[in-house]
Amino acid sequence: MTNRITRNSYFYYSICLLLVTLISTRAGAQTAPEPVREQLLNGLTVLFWQRPGDPNVLIKLRVESGAAFDLAGKGGTMALLGDVLFPDPVTREYVSEQLGGRLDVSTNHDAIDVTISGRAGELERIVDFLRGALVTPQITLENVAKVRETKLKQLSERANSPSETADREIALRLFGAYPYGHPPTGTVESVSKIDRPDLMFARERFLNANDATMVVIGGVDKLRLMRALRQLLGPWQKGTHTVPATFRQPSPAGARVLIIDHPGATTAELRLAVRGLARPDRDAEAASLLALIVRDRLRASSSDLATAFARHEAHDLPGMFVLGASVPSALASKALSDAQDVIRSMAKTGPTALEFERAREEMLAEISRQASREDLREATADNWLSMEIYQLMPPANQIRNLSLADVQNVTGRLFKDVAPATIVVGNADQLKSSFGGNIEVRGAKPK
Repeated sequence: MTNRITRNSYFYYSICLLLVTLISTRAGAQTAPEPVREQLLNGLTVLFWQRPGDPNVLIKLRVESGAAFDLAGKGGTMALLGDVLFPDPVTREYVSEQLGGRLDVSTNHDAIDVTISGRAGELERIVDFLRGALVTPQITLENVAKVRETKLKQLSERANSPSETADREIALRLFGAYPYGHPPTGTVESVSKIDRPDLMFARERFLNANDATMVVIGGVDKLRLMRALRQLLGPWQKGTHTVPATFRQPSPAGARVLIIDHPGATTAELRLAVRGLARPDRDAEAASLLALIVRDRLRASSSDLATAFARHEAHDLPGMFVLGASVPSALASKALSDAQDVIRSMAKTGPTALEFERAREEMLAEISRQASREDLREATADNWLSMEIYQLMPPANQIRNLSLADVQNVTGRLFKDVAPATIVVGNADQLKSSFGGNIEVRGAKPK
């Protein structure tokens, strides 16, 4: 009997060990390796992962010049430059229908991202599309007029909700004329001023190979890839000057509460913000973790803030740490006071060990969920770009390496002796009486 139990136990142990090994092997197979790094003579950095058996290939190109470099008074210049790289909708349809992939261009404050994918057998055709956009872009009068008209239509039709107004206005309140104070897409007023010479100037100054990093992942071999890149993207121009990475710092935000009138609003949108950290800052990830702790404290501090949020928006240069909530107009003054109390208490005592552990577990769980939902190639490309450009560790490693002392330190950096910029978006007639006299009131800026 004892021998039978022993044999059964050994059998079950062996099965469990085998399952663990198989699961571990499968998980390891889904883990991205270190990239193979190459560089063309024009300075274009290439990060490559060959995946034998993968029928597709993904290329993600990041040009490290975004809307922060928009021309003065012409916000949206870089976004429009991104749009004019592939001005014909037929190109996207061809990539989708004939190459079995997709083509996307997006622009934020820091960069222009071009993502193009398709069947691995069509690699040269895919790279040739990039050649047309980067080496010989069709910035003609007709194409500029077409993409500008499309952008103006999108901006005009976009819903101007109180929440969107609040997000836009708190950035403007905190940063003023500083680049991060304006939306990367520009406004109807600013985009209407952009013409062809502006885009030609932006292309000449910012769309350069040595300011870009490319990730290639899929079922192609290195020799074939590098031959295609050298032949088709080798002629892409290299910048001959250095663009300054600093701007005139914004003036401190006004101390008074700014009320933005949004007639007809039945609720009030609250926003409080302080200057944040840059992405390369060693405390940037700690600031993101701190945002979860601040969010939970806000929600626990008052039933009025049960749906409050907090987030850290990092950029190439210091961004902002913003708190927000949507509350009934009659409760806006009290909710704002409660939020200010949370900031003061956080600056004084910092987070607790329990808050820290809970927030870290949440961040790691979210990274795991994203990895399971997203295409591994897409997630890997984004991670590699951040690691290469900002010299960072993988996100999960950054979070695991954080300590309570790190988060307490960043709490002091962000909140100590700092008066946050504060705005409330809602019906001004309903809000003015509850806030007293230390306020400013004005209408929303144009979209």
